[in-house]
Amino acid sequence: MLSPATISPQTEQQTAVRVFSLGHRYGDRVALRDVSFSVLAGEVFGVLGPNGGGKSTLFRILSTMIPAGSGKIELFGRDPNTAKSAVRRDLGIVFQAPSLDPFLTARENLLHQGHLYGLSGRALDTRMSELLALFDLADRRNERVSRFSGGLRRRVEIAKSLLHQPRLLILDEPSTGLDPGARRDMWAYLNELRTRTGMTVLFTTHYMDEAEHATRVAVLDRGRLIAVDTPEALKSALRGDVITVETDEPHALARQIEERFGIESVVLENRLRLERPRGYEFVTTLVEAFPGRIHSISVGKATLEDVFIHLTGHRLEENVAP
Repeated sequence: MLSPATISPQTEQQTAVRVFSLGHRYGDRVALRDVSFSVLAGEVFGVLGPNGGGKSTLFRILSTMIPAGSGKIELFGRDPNTAKSAVRRDLGIVFQAPSLDPFLTARENLLHQGHLYGLSGRALDTRMSELLALFDLADRRNERVSRFSGGLRRRVEIAKSLLHQPRLLILDEPSTGLDPGARRDMWAYLNELRTRTGMTVLFTTHYMDEAEHATRVAVLDRGRLIAVDTPEALKSALRGDVITVETDEPHALARQIEERFGIESVVLENRLRLERPRGYEFVTTLVEAFPGRIHSISVGKATLEDVFIHLTGHRLEENVAP
């Protein structure tokens, strides 16, 4: 069984982010409920959950845009309530909404961002050149970003956030609006950056495949943190393979399968979903036990979507608000 998330006993020198019993409300709506976790320095840490599940509120608190309603956060051992300026110097932030000026070139967007952080002269020129080269933008540095594809614009956004050499990069839904190729490219650049610098990366997402890039994943739903572990550990904690059954009577069949085999199942979108070790062997037994009742059946290895269903009883895209 998957266990609730807990804070690992790490030292301050090893820990980039600590979140203690975090809570937040918008009027009567509870956005976060007693959320606690930690992120090690050098990790790529993903927060996976549906829209309306609390990810954006967590992002806004961690990026110091809003204070926590209750609980506490620490970034590299500092409390943003008492050391906000120092904390912000350690942060690079990439918002879900575009923040580029489309009428400026890639270089001009970086230049103005650098000035906001007090950078200038040769130091700024050198840093811009390094980042433009890293993200394969050097040959397009003098083009207006209005002419760029969504993937190229995202590279400029990330380059902007890295100008002041932050210790922690926080990204909110970083690949929203990108095609699959651009998403792969973006993660290739981020992985190269982490390998070169050891930077800590924290990102929110509702894409299952994107969460696979994380060294650890926090699963957030209805404002609650329900699991934290590596993607492989989360998947391996399920009870074997995942079997999906199409039938005219999913609820009735679910009851009969439990009565006959002692196996619990979940009905989602009129499909029956159950977990079984060596599921491919159980398929024949299931079809023979209920002749004419099963229209189609499939079996596959567990995915992060299966983990989410197992933990919550609903699909990620169902968007059940807290």
